[in-house]
Amino acid sequence: MYSEIVMDHFKNPRNVGEIPNADGIGEVGNPACGDIMTFYIKVKDNILEDVKFKTFGCGAAIAVSSIVTEMAIGKTLDEAMKISHRAVIEALNGLPKKKHHCSNLGSDALHRAIEDYLAKQKGRAYHKPEDGPEVCNCPICDVEDPEEAPYCATVCDRTGT
Repeated sequence: MYSEIVMDHFKNPRNVGEIPNADGIGEVGNPACGDIMTFYIKVKDNILEDVKFKTFGCGAAIAVSSIVTEMAIGKTLDEAMKISHRAVIEALNGLPKKKHHCSNLGSDALHRAIEDYLAKQKGRAYHKPEDGPEVCNCPICDVEDPEEAPYCATVCDRTGT
């Protein structure tokens, strides 16, 4: 059984869409359930000025994405990074236990978008945990031999460095 807040955010999701020229983009997915979330952020003076999402998934995943955007807009980057899985569940007045993974995806997608933004500010590419080891020395991520770090080679190829 879903709370009224979950149903409202599912039926009337807020902040759906993409942000052209987003400052940061975070994508997460759960192959076990098929949910995929992409978050787009616009940052001004260290504050999340705008947050939008595109989600492919169940009603809980859509509600989670919607509420996370509302929780994040207007927050500093540090404040937004503190939005936890538990905080998302509480903001929705609870989720069935079998849907808790959806709250993980929502806050994780937001955090990845922020991490992407911060990496871009440093002139680096953001490494997702599943991309493999982060120990490297290429111009972007310090790999001496890009063959040893396939992700680094891919990024270098995309950026032309």
